[in-house]
Amino acid sequence: MPVYSMTGYASASAQPDTRQLDNDGSSLVGVEIRSVNSRFLDLVFRLPDELRALEPALRELCQKELRRGKVEVRITLTRQEQQAWPQPRPEQLNQLARLQEQVRGWLSDAPVLSVNEVLHWCRGGASAAAPDDAAVISTVKQCLSALNEARAREGTQLTQMLLQRLSTLRDLALQAEPLIPAAVQRHRERFTERWRDALQSAGSHDISESALQDRALNEAAAYALRIDVAEELSRLRSHLGEIERLLSKGGELGKRLDFLIQELHREANTLGSKSVALELTSISVDMKVAIEQMREQVQNLE
Repeated sequence: MPVYSMTGYASASAQPDTRQLDNDGSSLVGVEIRSVNSRFLDLVFRLPDELRALEPALRELCQKELRRGKVEVRITLTRQEQQAWPQPRPEQLNQLARLQEQVRGWLSDAPVLSVNEVLHWCRGGASAAAPDDAAVISTVKQCLSALNEARAREGTQLTQMLLQRLSTLRDLALQAEPLIPAAVQRHRERFTERWRDALQSAGSHDISESALQDRALNEAAAYALRIDVAEELSRLRSHLGEIERLLSKGGELGKRLDFLIQELHREANTLGSKSVALELTSISVDMKVAIEQMREQVQNLE
């Protein structure tokens, strides 16, 4: 199942009925659908007065095809004139003759109607045929299909970007793992040295070397527990694996990914708060940058 972006645009138009064109002309149906990201499905319809009655059916159609996003559906009607000149009817010509005679009776200087003016008047008197409801719904379906294709293409691009960020986060986690033992060893050596200096300056010689070593080891062990980020890194890998699984599955996953991104950010923050080395701080910052980039793109997924 593809991954859909909530951002997209599509347009479609209905083919006019040639039988109506041969008569007095018809209305060409044009449909435009724009979609941007939103927490829920928000439908807005811009319809001409002739199609207001179709809004419930169009809303139901859109709800079947779309799950999330702020969607604007705009439908326009454009009059399609017949190609040949109209054939004036006798009653039209008689009416024009009477009107012309009446006007010239009052305004003797008024010019006589030309043939071109008569033909334009005859054409203008014909009204465009209203579009068939089935043709409108069919055109909207066609436009929705094109919109989903556009959203799927952008969703594919977003998926590739997210997978790249997942790879970056995995690499950063691998870089963080070997830094913890080295940090603990440095702390043990530094603590032992400071502890010995403190005892010498205080003049205490009652504590044996072995007791001093044991105390230093206990303090180092307690410190190692405080700065251990193995659990955070394990949870981070678990979240990365779940995100990758959801992206491969596809479908409606935007809200679940948004939650997982929040969890990733929490683990990265914890890693930074436990940082005891400049390298770990740098890794934590790089993780937050990558996670923020993912969060911005996840907001666009359906």
